[in-house]
Amino acid sequence: MRSKELSLSVKQAIIRLKKQNKPIREIAKTLGVAKTTVWNILKKKACTGELSNTKRPGRPRKTTVVDDRRILSLVKKTPFTTVGQIKNTLQEVGVCVSKSTIKRRLHQSEYRGFTTRCKPLVSPKNRKARLEFAKRHLKKPSQFWNNILWTDEIKINLYQSDGKRRVWRRKGTAHDPKHTTSSVKHGGGSVMAWACMAANGTGSLVFIDDVTADKSSRMNSEVFRAILSAHIQPNASELIGRRFTVQMDNDPKHTAKATKEFFKGKKWNVMQWPSQSSDLNPIEHAFHLLKTKLKGKCPKNKQELKTVAVEAWQSITRDETQRLVMSMRSRLQAVIDCKGFATKY
Repeated sequence: MRSKELSLSVKQAIIRLKKQNKPIREIAKTLGVAKTTVWNILKKKACTGELSNTKRPGRPRKTTVVDDRRILSLVKKTPFTTVGQIKNTLQEVGVCVSKSTIKRRLHQSEYRGFTTRCKPLVSPKNRKARLEFAKRHLKKPSQFWNNILWTDEIKINLYQSDGKRRVWRRKGTAHDPKHTTSSVKHGGGSVMAWACMAANGTGSLVFIDDVTADKSSRMNSEVFRAILSAHIQPNASELIGRRFTVQMDNDPKHTAKATKEFFKGKKWNVMQWPSQSSDLNPIEHAFHLLKTKLKGKCPKNKQELKTVAVEAWQSITRDETQRLVMSMRSRLQAVIDCKGFATKY
């Protein structure tokens, strides 16, 4: 194995000391290199006048330019293909390379393996509806979005609601009780809640089991209408004013005949919302903020969970809700760019 090459500055120092009539032994001792190395550098300078390192040939590439293009073509055509499948495909055309080689070729072309993002399946019909909605509302002024009361439901788990957590510990203490998080079968209980927000801030966070007669978290059209009747008008008056538009998704209880008649009787304006479009609803990101704020909280029961959830929801600032609502133009543009498919939001 060849030794590490000297830097250009060290080689120049050797030449400089030699011009000062320093002996090779002294030059080697001063610079901390071998005497033969000094001699070879001086000899190369005398014969060629060059000090730069010659390019090492290294190990020949196992793939040709055509093979590299074939690997990229397979990934572009089928992004979910595995390295093993690519290897088998190359073997069919007489190219035998390792999985590591295939990975290096993909890395050189700036391809990396990532965990897939889970997005709602958007049907062709709903793709078209999403695209039409985005184009129709793209140029709406900010005041239009400020007059919307955004609504949706959220499920908050008592346990395992905060995802993975990290802990400082020593090796072999993984199962020490103070190094573990508690988990309960079937989630250990949860609460379902209805919430609303506007650009001016968050509104009510209503727990379904506080409304239902049997204290369950199952919400039907009747329960939904009871929540709307009690909370839409007060929240809209406080956050928006007299003129407002209610936004909600196309859940069956939202689109039930009785619900439509209810809205018609109230004379409230309801936004026509495209199906499978949670990425367009800024309240979804407000819910993410809510769950982020719940991290580190340790409620022992559902009642404590409700208390900390309300506190977390109310702690979301007006600047945060304003920023979420003002992102609507970017969300709509993303839908247009994706041709109706699910976006990054």
